[in-house]
Amino acid sequence: MTLISHTYATPLGDMTALLSPQGLCLLEFSTGTQGLALELDQVARARGGPPQPGANALTAQLGAELPAYFAGHRRSFDLPLDLVGTPFQLQAWRALLAIPYGQTRSYAEQARAVGRPTAVRAVAAANGRNKISLIVPCHRVIGSDGSLTGYGGGVARKRWLLALEHTGVPPAAPAG
Repeated sequence: MTLISHTYATPLGDMTALLSPQGLCLLEFSTGTQGLALELDQVARARGGPPQPGANALTAQLGAELPAYFAGHRRSFDLPLDLVGTPFQLQAWRALLAIPYGQTRSYAEQARAVGRPTAVRAVAAANGRNKISLIVPCHRVIGSDGSLTGYGGGVARKRWLLALEHTGVPPAAPAG
């Protein structure tokens, strides 16, 4: 299986994408993302080998959808996803996909959404292993007290993304 790597410039820094023929496997900020090297390796192993730089219809589609999102004009993405994770992680990530643009949920609410109300820490750990930033919107999950907790790309980016989604207008400059 051919795995394509592509880089996109965004207001919050470059993002690295890995795409299989089935869809997007990884989208992460290229710098300041915890565990990026491990995620790249996991996707490469799961999808048949090291990625090669390239472009195709999927990279072009993502290249059109990302700028529209960052400009506040796109609330959802149409790109097909090729998620790489355990069954529980996939379940947690599907719950993330159900959180509407401009809204947030607590980890406890997400745990209830997957039918595991006592699995708050497991849900948080699954979110931490989400490999498709923005599109599988783990940035929309906050602490039960409303605090901005844990985001692989950093809390400053999370704050910026939530401000964008709350107002529909990109903040003047990335926070932090």
